[in-house]
Amino acid sequence: MASLADKLKSLGVRMGNTIPTPPRTASYTIDSVVAGSFRSTLRGEAFVAEKIFAEDYLHGSVSHLVKSPLSLISEWANDVRIAELPLSSFAFLDTETSGMAGGTGTYAFLVGAARFVDGKFNLQQFFLRDPAEEPAMLEALIHFLAPCEGLVTFNGKSFDAPLLTTRYKLHRIPVPFKNYAHLDLLPLARRLWRDRLPSRALKYLEEHVLGFTRASEEVPGYEIPWLYFDYLRTQDARPLGGVFYHNAMDVVAMAALLAHISEMLADPYGGRVEHGLDFVALGKLYEDLNHWDEAARLFERGLESVSAKSPGLDLTESDFGVAVKRLAILQKKRGDIEQAVRLWEKAAGQGHIYAHIELAKYYEHKKRDARTAIEWARSARKEVEGTDLPAYIRRHWLEEIDHRLARLERKAGL
Repeated sequence: MASLADKLKSLGVRMGNTIPTPPRTASYTIDSVVAGSFRSTLRGEAFVAEKIFAEDYLHGSVSHLVKSPLSLISEWANDVRIAELPLSSFAFLDTETSGMAGGTGTYAFLVGAARFVDGKFNLQQFFLRDPAEEPAMLEALIHFLAPCEGLVTFNGKSFDAPLLTTRYKLHRIPVPFKNYAHLDLLPLARRLWRDRLPSRALKYLEEHVLGFTRASEEVPGYEIPWLYFDYLRTQDARPLGGVFYHNAMDVVAMAALLAHISEMLADPYGGRVEHGLDFVALGKLYEDLNHWDEAARLFERGLESVSAKSPGLDLTESDFGVAVKRLAILQKKRGDIEQAVRLWEKAAGQGHIYAHIELAKYYEHKKRDARTAIEWARSARKEVEGTDLPAYIRRHWLEEIDHRLARLERKAGL
């Protein structure tokens, strides 16, 4: 006679603490959801999806094809190879991972890599159907990266490259990009847009700089690890279509962003730069690289937006003060003190206290004109008295101005 346990088992009821395993959906394998092929490697078979973007492809309002020289970017990155390598030698790379913590427990289950071949952008996405296939996926990626000598990423120096390096080392496979020139676009994006945009995330830049909005199949980055874990449990690859789309757009956006930045730097006045703050940011970058003449021109162009009143070009008063101060300092470095004076006078007319004080210094030390210096110091005090400043700032300015006035009045015999 069958026991109760046998009867329950025949009805599909499991005993004990065993958790039922979700049914596998074999009809929805990854190759039925994403167009791709299986590639044989020395370490097994890997699934690779491929997509080609034509030369005339536009990512929003920007071509993904980098046409301008990378010389200034190379100088900023302090790597001469970036300027010397042909575009076809760069691989654009982005990973989707099992988590953001890093370390040996985190792995990349999808690696998007692209390079320009005969002007076309060849994107290949290497997918891990099962963690056991990782050596085969890493091996397949090696073959794609083999013709390259440079890497372009977005936060890749801090995350993607170290993560992949760890995975290669764990499997005792040589790291293919170990000696590549590496251009990480995130620090450069921060330099160019941190004062104007609230976020420098790639997707935000894609929308607000490149003018590209992703399709409805896009999935948020924070959901991606969980979608992959669900796939490993159920083998239903349908939700992963959006993950492949997300990864592909990240890779293409990198190429478009590099093309846009290189055009901005090569010709800031050709229409790519549309905001006064962007001219100021470029000016700071040129100044840091000791290109003082071009930096001065960029600061001046940014300041022109205040008077031009062109839509999208206006600087706030605070931004204006920063730009004027940087340009005045730059003019001192260049030895063009007369231009600096004109800028201080313009800033003083806008009510900037520091400009009044700079003019007082100029007339005291350069012109030896104590009476005119006194006039500027007194006007600085008047600005402070007429401005609703925090007490500690007000006290700082008044102490400095009064100390200066006392010295100037002694000099003038007043």
